[in-house]
Amino acid sequence: MAFLQSAPPREPFLHAPASVLWLIAALVLAHVARILVPAALSDEILMQYAFVPERYSDGLAAAGVFSLAAPFVSYMFLHANFIHLTVNCIWLLAFGPIVARRYGTGLFLLFFTLCGVVGAATYLAFNWGSPSGVIGASGAISGLMAAGIRMYPWPGLTQGRSMAPIFSSPVLLFSAFWFGANLLAGLTGFGAVGELQQIAWQAHLGGYLTGLFLAGGFDLLRQPRPARAPDMG
Repeated sequence: MAFLQSAPPREPFLHAPASVLWLIAALVLAHVARILVPAALSDEILMQYAFVPERYSDGLAAAGVFSLAAPFVSYMFLHANFIHLTVNCIWLLAFGPIVARRYGTGLFLLFFTLCGVVGAATYLAFNWGSPSGVIGASGAISGLMAAGIRMYPWPGLTQGRSMAPIFSSPVLLFSAFWFGANLLAGLTGFGAVGELQQIAWQAHLGGYLTGLFLAGGFDLLRQPRPARAPDMG
C-alpha cells in the first residue's frame, strides 16, 4: 500500500523495498521461463507444481514428501498468462511495500509464504479430491493486503498502538468488502479456466485471514528501529 504512505521529499513514486521488487522479478522470471519451454514441458510443470487437491486424496502413501509439499509454495509462482501475472504484480506492488518496510526482508518473505501456504490449505479443505487446481500468488498477496490495512495509520486508531485492531471499523469494512467480492467470484465462477483456476476465492480468504490475524504476532518479531539521536543544540 505504498500509495497510502507519506513519502519523504524527492522519493520516487511507488518506491518499493528491494525485497518486493525481487519477489516481483521472481514471479515474472518463473512465468517467462515456463512459457519459453516446449508446450509439453510447460503443461507438465503446471500439472506437477500447481496446487491440485486430487493429489492429496489419491495415493498419499505412494507420493513422495517433496511432491506433496512443493505445490504449497510452487503454485504461487505459476500464472495462467501475462494478464494474470500483471494483476498480481500490481497488487503486490501496492500492498507489499508497507509490510516489507515494517517487517524487513526475512519476515516479509516468511509472512508472504505463510499466507500463500495457508491459502492453499484452505483451498484444499474446501475442494478435497477435486482435480481443479489453483495457481497464482493472489492468496499470499491477500495476506499482505490484510496486514497492510492494519498497518495503515488510521487517524485515532493507531495512536499508541502498533497497528489498527482487527475489529476496528476500517478493518472490518475493508474485510467485508474483500469477503463479499471473493464470495461473488466464487458463486459466479469468475476466473475459472478449465482444470486450473486463475483465481480461487477460498485461497484468497485463507490468505487474507492469515494475514489479518498473524500481522500482530509478526510485528512482535521484527527488529526495533534504532532510536534517533537527539539533536545537539
